Amino acid sequence: AQGQQSCRAEPEPSLVELPSECPQDASGSRYYNVGRCPASPCPGGPAEPSGCGEEAGRCCGVRRMELRQVPCAAGLLPVKVVAECGCGPCAQPRVLVQGRVTAADTGEPLRFGHIFLGGRKVGFTGYQGSFTIEVPPDTRRLVARFVDGQQRLVDAVKVLPFDRRGGAVYQEVKMLRKKEPVELDGGRSNAIPLGEAGGREPVGELVLPAGAFLRPSGEVFNGTVKASVTFVDPRDMGTASAASSDLSFANAEGEIVPLRTYGMFAVDFREGDSGAALQAGPVQVRMDAGQVWMPEHLQKMKLWSLNPESGLWEEEGVLRPAGGGRRKREERTFLVGNLEIRERRLFNLDVPEDRRCFVKVRAYSNEKFNPYEQLEGVVISLINLEPQPGFPSNPRAWGRFDSVVTGANGACLPAFCDGRRPDAYTALVTATLGGEELEAVASSPKLNPNAVGVAQPYLGKLGYRRSDHDDPALKKTAFQINVAKPDPNNVDESNGPVYSYRSLRECEEAPVSANHLRFYRVEVDKYEYNVVPFKESDVTSWTGDYLAWWPNPQEFRACYIKVQLEGPQEYMVRSRNVGGSHPRTRGQLYGLRDSRSVRDPLLTDTSGACVEFKCGGMLFDQGLVDRTLVSIVPQGSCRRTAINGLLRDYLSRHPPLADNNHTAAFSMLAPLDPLGHNYGIYTVTDQNPRLAKEIAIGRCFAGTSDGFSREMRAAEGTAVTFSCQERPPGRESFFQRLLSAPAEA
Repeated sequence: AQGQQSCRAEPEPSLVELPSECPQDASGSRYYNVGRCPASPCPGGPAEPSGCGEEAGRCCGVRRMELRQVPCAAGLLPVKVVAECGCGPCAQPRVLVQGRVTAADTGEPLRFGHIFLGGRKVGFTGYQGSFTIEVPPDTRRLVARFVDGQQRLVDAVKVLPFDRRGGAVYQEVKMLRKKEPVELDGGRSNAIPLGEAGGREPVGELVLPAGAFLRPSGEVFNGTVKASVTFVDPRDMGTASAASSDLSFANAEGEIVPLRTYGMFAVDFREGDSGAALQAGPVQVRMDAGQVWMPEHLQKMKLWSLNPESGLWEEEGVLRPAGGGRRKREERTFLVGNLEIRERRLFNLDVPEDRRCFVKVRAYSNEKFNPYEQLEGVVISLINLEPQPGFPSNPRAWGRFDSVVTGANGACLPAFCDGRRPDAYTALVTATLGGEELEAVASSPKLNPNAVGVAQPYLGKLGYRRSDHDDPALKKTAFQINVAKPDPNNVDESNGPVYSYRSLRECEEAPVSANHLRFYRVEVDKYEYNVVPFKESDVTSWTGDYLAWWPNPQEFRACYIKVQLEGPQEYMVRSRNVGGSHPRTRGQLYGLRDSRSVRDPLLTDTSGACVEFKCGGMLFDQGLVDRTLVSIVPQGSCRRTAINGLLRDYLSRHPPLADNNHTAAFSMLAPLDPLGHNYGIYTVTDQNPRLAKEIAIGRCFAGTSDGFSREMRAAEGTAVTFSCQERPPGRESFFQRLLSAPAEA
């Protein structure tokens, strides 16, 4: 606003959690304000263009940092805080979408599949179906098309969410398997049912009159036709994740408007002998009106085709009621429309739906739901469901789906809603972070409004239920609500979590104290501390500093060491990381990492811990390398009994050697080479720090350089082994002993 500074010199508050051995403040908190500068644009730009293409512009950022010492048990803990903000060149982090493409039915990866952005081919999937897409600048809607070169899977057109601030968002992409082709006589009339799988009544049928098949030249083909028609049936809840696009179209005003689907179908017609592609038209699409449960939808049903470049649906025609049926004994009413199939597109039976709302969702790093521990970069997905009357947990069908990435203030997801009947539409909501599913708040045995994040009586109207509400054996990673449109005359419904469609800004700017729905990360046995604060979910929060844990914001290298512990319980293991060989950082702390060991299901009295350490290598100025001095110390009465022979030989061949006289710890100068599982060291480089860590941990658990496991194999690929006694001392005494030990120990 006029007269206001766009970048105030005084930093905004930003809290980091200190280690548990540090004292709490007067309010009982162990959080320390390190400050932050909002990455907001500054007015004006560079005085003279550089002539090197698009200008970076000027943004608010860190101008000066100060090193402070926080008194903790038996020592001072260094922490760098933002002292002053100012305008400078904007960070231009790469914006990426990463993920994996698999078949929806078998999980088989799409190997070397083609990837298109618009009409442009941008790459291939890898052998395991993995992909990375760099989002072009100024992209508002990222539409990617995945094509199976072997033509076994139906093309998938996906609208992929991404984080505009930079970094990578992880997406699992599912592709439908093509239905086995049936042979048809092109000279006769044929009918192909739509949605008859699983013993269900078909949603409709595709009627192909005699002579409907055409070669691309326009010549009629009357020979044998191999016809494959793959139907995406919304009555099958498992098909939602494999459906293409985000079910939207552009209306006459250019506004993106949602659709509610009754089924999609992909057609592939080929000559029986040569396999050459055929066109068809005009053909008739007949839809059983009895499958439309909302009477008002009968008058609005249309036939659509998907534009694979824009990801938007385009109207092909209107479906109009037609009495009777093709056979006299049929007394059903059909909605009938005509269609010409000139290119291989996905077709859709849809109605535009204007009863829309937004649902506010936040993600947290743990079950405490502290406002300053919100997670950014989480992909929240919402599937609209049409409930079965009287059976809210058994939906009749899904209608559409949306995905949004959380920012600093959560996410607002579009959803169908109804003001007259609260349960007219329900929504199933999930959250993932780097491929990891987050947990929703429990709804049984007793619903706690304070934990869910929504006050009564509105919570009761929403009918909140976690996915394990009726069966504790089910996963806890989703919740279902009635999307009850808020009553503007009811003060209890004016504060979220559901907002009317015209209140998007109110939803996006809602304070954390307003009603919202929650997910959280199940990770109580891990702690991370960086001397130079950095939010891994926001690449723009990176600060160039010699003590930064991640020296390069364009590429993140995660390093882990595997520790085997022989003892009757689980143990906390800490890595202490200080400068080892660089003259600017020698002896100075980079950060701490704590990780609790996980029991090996196959070995008694044995557990393993995958502990992160700061990789050796160049610091942020790319001038000299630093071999981080890493100390690995298990909690309790433990003594080192073995060191991996290959790792010991490598360290002895790359001096200097760290002092390892203290048998309660293991120390090394971090290797500069990306050693593998044979050494007990696991290194992964990625543009997404969380994803790099997730992959490295999975490989560490498995004990291999290319595998992935959630089950600990403690004896596989281990670097160092400790033997621990049954009764460890308290955590405080462990940390006191660690912090009071000399740096070289």
